Amino acid sequence: MTLKRYVATRLITMFGVLMITLLITIALVGSNMDNILKQGVVFQVRSEITENPAIAESFSSVNEFESFVQSQIDQRIKTLGLYEPWYSPQRIGFTMYKILFLDFGHATFLTSDSGSSDVKEIILEKLPRTVLLFTTATIIISVIGIFLGALSGSKAGSVIDRITSSFAIISSSFPVWWIGMLMIFVFSFVYQIFPARATPLIPSSDPNYIISLLYHMTLPLITIVMIGFGSWAYLVRNFIVGIMQEDFIIAKKTMGVNQKKIVYTHALKNAAPPIVTILALSLSGSLGGAIITEAVFDWPGMGRLYFEAITVMDLPVIIGATYILTVFFLISIFVADLLYGYFDPRVRTE
Repeated sequence: MTLKRYVATRLITMFGVLMITLLITIALVGSNMDNILKQGVVFQVRSEITENPAIAESFSSVNEFESFVQSQIDQRIKTLGLYEPWYSPQRIGFTMYKILFLDFGHATFLTSDSGSSDVKEIILEKLPRTVLLFTTATIIISVIGIFLGALSGSKAGSVIDRITSSFAIISSSFPVWWIGMLMIFVFSFVYQIFPARATPLIPSSDPNYIISLLYHMTLPLITIVMIGFGSWAYLVRNFIVGIMQEDFIIAKKTMGVNQKKIVYTHALKNAAPPIVTILALSLSGSLGGAIITEAVFDWPGMGRLYFEAITVMDLPVIIGATYILTVFFLISIFVADLLYGYFDPRVRTE
């Protein structure tokens, strides 16, 4: 199979998986979609009319006003196509077409910081903050974990190997929310070095917002890295321990090749395929944020958006966020496959 054919096949497969994911998502929420969307329409119409007292004052009786409100609700429902059942082919096909091109519609209850109810704007507002925190943490964790794990694996049974393994077990035993609360207590209340809330108090339009955001994210970033790099180091350590027993590594030791070159060039390169795969999955997973972590630190990212959307059953936001995260996940898998072939000649296509 040629490279072009392989890429084309993978892209077609990814598109099929994306469509199936969308269909399943719509099917799972479809039974409740009509009632929730219609309730949202009623809420939106009445809110818009309430915000403009002049509309109510223009009617001479309550019945006439209620008739006007109901007509506006019926018109909005007709515009959204809610008279058709959710499972009708036309409605499902049209919904999937709009979602495919990032037209998620308007949120039923949630809004962006600027007040917009456009789902795309809400997601694009939250996603960069999640990338900033969790993707940065994932990269730092992987870099520290890879080099510390390689060092521990090359010295199996040594003091540093035992310390690394023990720290990995201990750090993985504690939930991130508990460590997060301890970190907030110590560094926000006892020593008052970092703010307790990771959400800046100044508006996003303020020129100093970026600096404030970076300062507010420092404590959750330290917490996530401190908990995560031990597991990465232990994982890489186990890969390296096995590779260090291979014949080609023993041969290089016999030839007098420098130990660091053996570990960080030859052994680490042979351990790269599974490491790259795990890194790609970790990066894609980090884009979804972490509901509990973001709730503890009050970080305004995708995790908290998911939590808020699920709490109020804001279906357009749930579907939009699911679509975006699925796309990123499929892209990361595709990139991991290509990198896997680069590091492991046995799976390369001719």
